[in-house]
Amino acid sequence: MWGRLYFAAQAIAGGAWWAAVFLSPSVREATLGRLDPVIVAVFDIPLFVCASAAAALGSRVAAIVSTCWTFIVTGGLAVYAMVTTEAGWGVLLMAAAAGGSAIALCLILLGRVPTEWIVSRGPFAFRPADARAAASAHLTATAVEILIFWGLFLGAIPVVLTFVEQRWGLTMPFPPIAGPTGVAVFLLASALGLWSAAAMSTRGGGTPLPAAMPNRLVVAGPYRFVRNPMAIAGIVQGLAVGLLLSSWLVIAYAIAGSLVWNYVVRPLEESDLAARFGDDYRRYRMSVRCWWPRVRPIPAREIGEVHDTDDVGTLMR
Repeated sequence: MWGRLYFAAQAIAGGAWWAAVFLSPSVREATLGRLDPVIVAVFDIPLFVCASAAAALGSRVAAIVSTCWTFIVTGGLAVYAMVTTEAGWGVLLMAAAAGGSAIALCLILLGRVPTEWIVSRGPFAFRPADARAAASAHLTATAVEILIFWGLFLGAIPVVLTFVEQRWGLTMPFPPIAGPTGVAVFLLASALGLWSAAAMSTRGGGTPLPAAMPNRLVVAGPYRFVRNPMAIAGIVQGLAVGLLLSSWLVIAYAIAGSLVWNYVVRPLEESDLAARFGDDYRRYRMSVRCWWPRVRPIPAREIGEVHDTDDVGTLMR
């Protein structure tokens, strides 16, 4: 039902957009640049608007056609915008439509969004770390992971997004204080991230990476105040980088990442923790919130007794 509702909304939005393109020169210029709207409409109205409407009525073939066409248009517009510096807003709108169409198509064809592949294959598959490895090995692996992931997600991708934002003419003014504020916030968030990573690698017998997850439930350091300090640190770092680069697109990227983590990754991660650590994790989850830190650190008695001296009780000291 939700997939069909999405395609219905997309059909209505697409029709409204085409009406605006022909009625408003500013909308036409912002979304299509100097492309001939008549030529584009000949293809886009039947393959996007009409196909979305047919998908809303239950046609699976139309849903596939609309989704594929949306990705084709997004890619074509992105190349056009990169070459000409025009139609940047059109690329963003079509990219959002492509993402929404992909999700809606999964709902129509599969009845769900197959997020479980995250934990079953690839570099982010959930696997415990080698329990025989020394703590120093886990700490070294964590340091390497931080360099790679921070360099990619907080360095390379934001730089590319900022370049694209400028190239496509999507920049917006930021106040002068944004840069210094971004630096200060980034340093504070990075300190939280390093503290969390150190607690995870030295106390948990593993690393923060899903492919080498801790073997013990970590309720130490910042984990005594909030359940997901590394996620909080990463999201705030992303927002800080956006301020530092004066890029609203990087800020949107950080917010989108937080939504993906909260609604896709976190439920899978919490299910894995509950399966591996049972009642200890369930008591911890009831005592410590996901996003809002406790004023006082969680006392050991709130988790309860554990039977392995290397497990939760040791980690809470």
